Amino acid sequence: MTDTHESPQGSSLPETISKPAHRALAGAGIVRLEQLTDITEEELLKLHGMGPKGVRILRQALADKGLDFAK
Repeated sequence: MTDTHESPQGSSLPETISKPAHRALAGAGIVRLEQLTDITEEELLKLHGMGPKGVRILRQALADKGLDFAK
């Protein structure tokens, strides 16, 4: 069994982040990668279910699109 989750339809978040990370983001109203440019890494880590690995995956996904977390 893997710890990944298929992104909901309409979501641009990486499928490789864990189910708890997906739930944490969805609970915060974040379903698109671009929304992460409005949040800092520190704020993201405060979400229950989001951990350092998820942040690393999201950071790389943002970088691949020339984007970054808020500073």
